[in-house]
Amino acid sequence: MYFPLKHTTVILSRLFSSHSFHTHNFKTPIHQTLHHLLEQCSSMTHLKQLHAQIILHSLTSENLTVGKLISFCSVSASGDLRYAQLMFDQVHEPNKYMYNSLIRGYSNSNDTFNAMSLYYHMINSGLSPNEFTLPFVLKVCAAKTAYWEGVAVHCQAVKLGIGCQVCAQNGLINVYSVCGLVHCARNVFDEMSERSLVSWNSMIGGYSGVGYVKEAFGLFREMRGFGVEPDKYTLVNLLSVCSQNCDLDLGRYLHHYVVVSGMVVDQILRNALLDMYGKCGHLASAEMVFDQMSCKNVVSWTSMVRAYAKHGCIGVAQKFFDQMPLKNVVSWNSLISCYVREGQCREALSIFQKMLNSDVVPDEATLVFVLSACSQVGDLVIGKEAHDHISKSNIALHVTLYNSLLDMYAKCGAVGTAMDIFTQIPEKNIVSWNIIISALALHGYGSEAIRIFEQMQEGGIWPDEITFIGLLSACSHSGLLDLGRFYFERMKSVYRISPEIEHYACMVHLLGRRGCVEEAITLMRGMPMKPDIVVWGAMLGACRIHGNVDLAKLILKQLLELELHGSGLYVLLANIFGEAHRWEDVKNIRKLIKDGGVLKNRAVSSIEINGRVYEFMVDDNRHALSSSIYSILDQLTDHLKSLGYNPTALFDIEEL
Repeated sequence: MYFPLKHTTVILSRLFSSHSFHTHNFKTPIHQTLHHLLEQCSSMTHLKQLHAQIILHSLTSENLTVGKLISFCSVSASGDLRYAQLMFDQVHEPNKYMYNSLIRGYSNSNDTFNAMSLYYHMINSGLSPNEFTLPFVLKVCAAKTAYWEGVAVHCQAVKLGIGCQVCAQNGLINVYSVCGLVHCARNVFDEMSERSLVSWNSMIGGYSGVGYVKEAFGLFREMRGFGVEPDKYTLVNLLSVCSQNCDLDLGRYLHHYVVVSGMVVDQILRNALLDMYGKCGHLASAEMVFDQMSCKNVVSWTSMVRAYAKHGCIGVAQKFFDQMPLKNVVSWNSLISCYVREGQCREALSIFQKMLNSDVVPDEATLVFVLSACSQVGDLVIGKEAHDHISKSNIALHVTLYNSLLDMYAKCGAVGTAMDIFTQIPEKNIVSWNIIISALALHGYGSEAIRIFEQMQEGGIWPDEITFIGLLSACSHSGLLDLGRFYFERMKSVYRISPEIEHYACMVHLLGRRGCVEEAITLMRGMPMKPDIVVWGAMLGACRIHGNVDLAKLILKQLLELELHGSGLYVLLANIFGEAHRWEDVKNIRKLIKDGGVLKNRAVSSIEINGRVYEFMVDDNRHALSSSIYSILDQLTDHLKSLGYNPTALFDIEEL
């Protein structure tokens, strides 16, 4: 209800006579009438008219009435926080009601900065918060995952004697749970003399958030033992922890409980059931719940896409995705991540391009998936496009996204750009250091990789097993034998990291390349696990470099015992025998490949021309210009031969 401003004075004169006038509450009869009209206010237009009358009648110093104005603007669904702040700033001495209303408004709108700033301003002004202040301040602390601020509020609540208020304790449980400190949340819960349903749900939600299924269900049983009836939020939290732990039995138990208890199943609870069945891999039940929905929202459709995507059913996931009436960023991310996880990175990048052409804006998760796809296929063009999108969209670069950019540039060969990004990361984690060390190692910058490792140690970052794989790989690729031995020993003696098969493979490769074959064999014999294909491949590489055919034949016997089905090592053996002119051995290898069920894996190469990536294999005729390409290749070969080039006859898998 609102009135044109020019008629407001007349209406007020008619209305104030119908209200009793208490001089101890209101300054004038019109003041009383305005106050009562504020209680009936339903729109900002009406409120601004009443505000104008309050100013006109010099009532702006009446805190009770001004507090009503601020409260409506802060809390009402049709309010305006900016207008509330403007009015608040004009008050000489705001009271607790004004502070509480505005803090609540900022808290509900997820404006954590202004909410906390106002809270500190309230304390500094000499006003003590009360039981109406703290729940919303604690809600802000939970939204910010601000542990220390939550602790400070907890201390203040105890100091003011309101720490035992149920609403404050519920807020504390939520803060500690969100910060991952469920033991602190449980301490607060156990100290409660009176618990509401919100208390139980908050604590069960805390256990659910960290995946503690046993504790969550234990509390559920305890809750029912006290005669407290669960609601849909209780069940949603419990279904969530079942989803995280893929516990189908408990999930089914909850579904049975819902049916038997006759609980009203709304869309939120039905989506939770659908998500549980999907993540637990019971796709038939997930689809049954989905089909029973009379109204399906974007969450329902996305849950089906994610369910089939998670279990590798890309075709079915794509079918549900295509049928979605409305797609959000989570829907797109679910499908893109599915294709990346299944190694179909080109399809993932194609879907990303379609997403860019839609009205949905990619988020950080989208870009992490896309950059991962670019890393796997070496597509620097789309990787740069994704980077440009990040820069233009002003997306906040957290360390995960920085690491994805770093990994993409490194694997696409742009090591210089990767180094530039590495230096820009404000707070590097262990993943950041590992990526750049491995990248430098891969591209032959061994000394630079070691320099970065030393810098990492100076910064107090403790290396892990991945760090040493990169470090030993750097020594291996750059032939840094003494440093490789030093770091391999230091890994065990100083950092207490037990070498895995990957570390041994790096050392065997390093020792073999430098001609320390006997030392490499001794190292292999002392391994706590059996050598795998990578270790044997490293030894075969050493045999080829140093022409050690006898050792290669011994390795062949080990390969036959391992019953390897890949072709790579057999091709390497054939080349070793061929270079030594051991043609009978070459013939035997050919027979092994033919009769032993060895899979012939054809290698795929790629080249980027004018911003487009082309893939090709041996004797590939798929390209429209393949005949012209082979013609140019023959001309180049003839030209090289005319200059005296004599290629070594090497075998490939097709020849074998």
